[in-house]
Amino acid sequence: MREPPLDPRAARAEDATREVAEEPCPLRTAFQRDRDRIIHAKAFRRLKHKTQVFISPEGDHYRTRLTHTLEVSAIGRTVARAMGLNEDLVEAITMGHDLGHAPFGHAGEHALDDLLREEHGRRFHHNEQSVRVVEVLEGDGRGLNLTREVRDGIRHHTGSGRPTTLEGQIVRLVDRIAYVNHDIDDAIRARIIAPSDLPADEIAVLGGTTTERITRLVTDIVDSSADEDEIMQSDEVGEAFRSLRTYMFREVYLASPAADEADRARYVVQGLVRAHIADPSLLPPGGDDDQVTRVTDFVSGMTDRYALRVHREIFVPHDGPL
Repeated sequence: MREPPLDPRAARAEDATREVAEEPCPLRTAFQRDRDRIIHAKAFRRLKHKTQVFISPEGDHYRTRLTHTLEVSAIGRTVARAMGLNEDLVEAITMGHDLGHAPFGHAGEHALDDLLREEHGRRFHHNEQSVRVVEVLEGDGRGLNLTREVRDGIRHHTGSGRPTTLEGQIVRLVDRIAYVNHDIDDAIRARIIAPSDLPADEIAVLGGTTTERITRLVTDIVDSSADEDEIMQSDEVGEAFRSLRTYMFREVYLASPAADEADRARYVVQGLVRAHIADPSLLPPGGDDDQVTRVTDFVSGMTDRYALRVHREIFVPHDGPL
């Protein structure tokens, strides 16, 4: 299937490459096929039970990794469409960017990374694990054979290094736009902060509501990147956004009750890792990797509620049969 006309800077599906060559699909581009493979993956379905900031929050309106993924996709596709870039590539990257996230959000990721570094000399980063999910763990150990462009965008949506495509750069920026704004919404709903607590100077630049802020940020990206070979923000908007993000870390992510949630996540995640390393019989059968890698794959793939359940089964005493 041929793509519609795109900006000369856009990545093109007809130029995409895979580790294992495949016959073209008559109905879908290579990036559309990648998107569909990700959406049908088991790891994608598990995102609906992985929360963002709060562990098993009460109420039906808090974000999960799945709703976050969909919000990143919506914002990213808007930017790509406005710039004439490859919307399908942006969509595929956004759908896969958090597949490797540990349970309990960034608190779970940090707990897993700290334990692996201190006790096994290894590291855990969810972007690298997301690539491992699509390259190795899905498809019964065969991976999904995604295009290089999609895997590059997933790997570099956070951390060091920059995506090689403008579409990947869009995802890297709008991921932050999405989570900062929806975490503000969730933090207000949880009464951790009030709308009046938000920093006045930054709000004056970005807008007082979620809709106003996202519109301002998206419009600024499109305008600032129009004639550039990179995705960027204006100095004024970029500085205001970085300052607002810093505020969120100080007042929400590292403050109570989120800090209490982080302690709980650390207790559960690290307990699970140590228990499964000490007793390999707890692991599901299969896999040729070393034990620490198998445990990392298993625990990082858990949903919040499954992690809590397994932890309870291992550590909470049970009465024996009558």
